[in-house]
Amino acid sequence: MRRFLTPGWLGLHALAIALCSTFLVFGWWQLSRAQDGNDRSWAYVFEWPIFAIFVIVMWVKMIRDELNDDGAPKPKLPLEPAEPPAKEQIIRRHEEEDEDLAAYNRYLARLNSQPDRHG
Repeated sequence: MRRFLTPGWLGLHALAIALCSTFLVFGWWQLSRAQDGNDRSWAYVFEWPIFAIFVIVMWVKMIRDELNDDGAPKPKLPLEPAEPPAKEQIIRRHEEEDEDLAAYNRYLARLNSQPDRHG
């Protein structure tokens, strides 16, 4: 429970309390306006408390996510999908059959290894 008393979490707690309180005050204000005859304010009477409930739900979700986090590093996704070994074998077999293709692939690999040339 000490992790929820860090400066970051204390700021989140304060923000959640401030937003929830503000939204409820706005709802109360809209209720007084609606009772004075402003028909449009009736929609806001229900909208502002829904916003407050949303803040509470998200705050609880963040706390649950923090409690369920075991601290282990998340696995990184590969940047590029791995090539299946069969594809590499097919390419090698074609290169062995066609010397021109193998030479062209070596040329492309050499170009790819050089720094970018603009111009």
